[in-house]
Amino acid sequence: MEIMPAGRPAGSPRRESRRPRPALRTPRAALTLALAGAVAGAGVAAGPLTSGAPGPPAPGPAASSGPAPSPGAPGIGDPLMPLAGNGGYTVRHYTLDFDWRAPRTPFAADATVSATATQPLSRFDLDFAGNTLHQVTVDGTPAAAVRDGDELVVTPARPIALGSTFTVRVTYTADPTQNRHRADAIQDYGWVPTADGTLVCAQPDGAKLIFPANDHPSLRAPVTFHITTPPGISAAANGRLVGTVRRPGGRVRWTYDSEQPIAAQLVQLAIGRFTFADRTGPRGLPVRDVVPDGLVGDTEDFRSLTPGHLAWLEQRLGPYPFRRYGVLVGDTDLPVALETQSLSVVPKDDLLGDRVDAERNLVHELTHHWTGDSVAIRRWSDLWLSEGHARFYERLYSAEHGGVGLEDAMRAAYEQHDQWRHDEGAPAEPTESTLFKVMRYDGSALVLYALREKVGAETFGRIERSWVTAYQGRAAGTRDFIALASRVAGEDLRPFLTPWLYGPHTPPMPGHPDWQVDPVED
Repeated sequence: MEIMPAGRPAGSPRRESRRPRPALRTPRAALTLALAGAVAGAGVAAGPLTSGAPGPPAPGPAASSGPAPSPGAPGIGDPLMPLAGNGGYTVRHYTLDFDWRAPRTPFAADATVSATATQPLSRFDLDFAGNTLHQVTVDGTPAAAVRDGDELVVTPARPIALGSTFTVRVTYTADPTQNRHRADAIQDYGWVPTADGTLVCAQPDGAKLIFPANDHPSLRAPVTFHITTPPGISAAANGRLVGTVRRPGGRVRWTYDSEQPIAAQLVQLAIGRFTFADRTGPRGLPVRDVVPDGLVGDTEDFRSLTPGHLAWLEQRLGPYPFRRYGVLVGDTDLPVALETQSLSVVPKDDLLGDRVDAERNLVHELTHHWTGDSVAIRRWSDLWLSEGHARFYERLYSAEHGGVGLEDAMRAAYEQHDQWRHDEGAPAEPTESTLFKVMRYDGSALVLYALREKVGAETFGRIERSWVTAYQGRAAGTRDFIALASRVAGEDLRPFLTPWLYGPHTPPMPGHPDWQVDPVED
């Protein structure tokens, strides 16, 4: 995700953020659902079916031998977001079926989650908030489902054996007006309504507003999308357009395949009156932009720069790690761009202004596809690895293409670094509420700049290429980065990087003894 830094950053300021709105709250009171009957009809918002609390699971094969079935954990244990993700199973595939009707109008939705049990399960959780729930089945048999805050607790009719595959189907009425608010760069997230449709900004934990998920950035699975739209309305999603099928009344069913596993926070689902603009990137890479019809011409100059951005980043980070790329132009007042996998969201205002600022945003989101999308973060406190890399290469590109010089930008960040540490935590020590503050952006890019100054540009380049190659398609964290950098540099970099990443004070900048941090103000 791209934000312009707060405080005194070098470079042009972004427009002011919108006034915060209160976050939606999901009642913690449990709502037990009976499990007979499905969605009342396409686009009809049927009410929830209720019954008494579920009894104990019926005895089954998993209960007769081996470890006794037990509940899967409601989270994977991330210290900053304890209920993010779920324990007891691994998702193998999501299939999402959305019967879109009209802007800001509830519509019928169906999510199928294919999974493998990593323990004998008596019950398990899905991250799923809001929406009107209709039915939950496990392997085709109705299951008891209880809402507990943002958790959907599912008790199958029979326990699930260790190592077995199972399929959960959830039918519900989706509400495309649902979003939440954070008091950092994210601001409003979840469903993002547009004049004629919607797009999705799920980062950091808004996927649960869209579909039932195992929602943590380290957890990924392929996704198949089936999106049915009215006449004249198009749909776009991550990955490849498999095809379209005409339906009665002129409606169209669009099918997309994510092609590669994807974290829930990086899922994209956009609906509107779109033009699909195709071009070719390096080595024949397909590049397809998704543009609201009225913005095609006005955004073309900056969108056409993408092949050059891809080539520039490939020189530094190696081949682009996915099978296609594109820019989704957001016809909204969305204050941020977002690296949704293979189809980055960039607000229209970012493409209608200054070229230097536009390219900074475009390069930032594209860089994330190497660091953040392909190399996922292991836990949320590792976010500096994602946002810091994106900011660093954004700044480096801009310095080479008419923007503020890299040294000037980094010196400005250095001066403010102690203040950011005081207000927002050290780069690798965020709190949940300061995750997407400026320390994770310019403050973390400064750590990479310091590393480059320490080991030299050539060794730094080898560290970077090794990082995205060694962990392509995997999750990695801060300790992994320090260990890899040390191996490539041929020296133990822990004594150097540890004070940069943790603790209250900013270390001296190698090669710049004259740089000074500003005093901290409470």
